[in-house]
Amino acid sequence: MAVSISVVLLLSILAVLFLRNGGLKVSHALVCLLLGFYLASTSIAPTINSGLTATADIVSSLRP
Repeated sequence: MAVSISVVLLLSILAVLFLRNGGLKVSHALVCLLLGFYLASTSIAPTINSGLTATADIVSSLRP
């Protein structure tokens, strides 16, 4: 578990740096992809899923 959290933290920092730099390349996208897989295997995955579902519900209920 400690290794997973370390990898998630490292990949999160790398993803933020790549996105702030403005030059998201294929290698950067792979880092973001790996981050997603590691986040999916952590205990925070249900919270992220709930948050995204709630956000999608709010957006879909908006009427233009």
